Amino acid sequence: QVQLVESGGGLVQAGGSLRLSCTASDRTFSNYVMGWFRQAPGKEREFVAGINWGGDSTDYADSVQGRFTISRVNAKNTVYLQMNSLEPEDTAVYFCAARLAGLRRSAADFGSWGQGTQVTVSS
Repeated sequence: QVQLVESGGGLVQAGGSLRLSCTASDRTFSNYVMGWFRQAPGKEREFVAGINWGGDSTDYADSVQGRFTISRVNAKNTVYLQMNSLEPEDTAVYFCAARLAGLRRSAADFGSWGQGTQVTVSS
């Protein structure tokens, strides 16, 4: 499994932006499909966005489509989540995850997880 470390969370007002980063320890980072998930208190972990190995194929949850952008820089072993037009409903702990096969939306399909970073959007 690959070790993942997220950063970039924080407190922001509604309408604001944040960029999350997730850095992997594995030199074969480019072999991994990466995903971002989030979990709000009392709710299940939900898919936010995913990106394939080369970064040319992405997938987004309907709730973030058009507001969030996932990207990756394989040379830096890092995947990003640019979050714009944030809403209070986006408040959650955000996790990045990795898997070796294709794009998926189920958390159960990902074998490696970061520790999470808190995002809080105030109204």
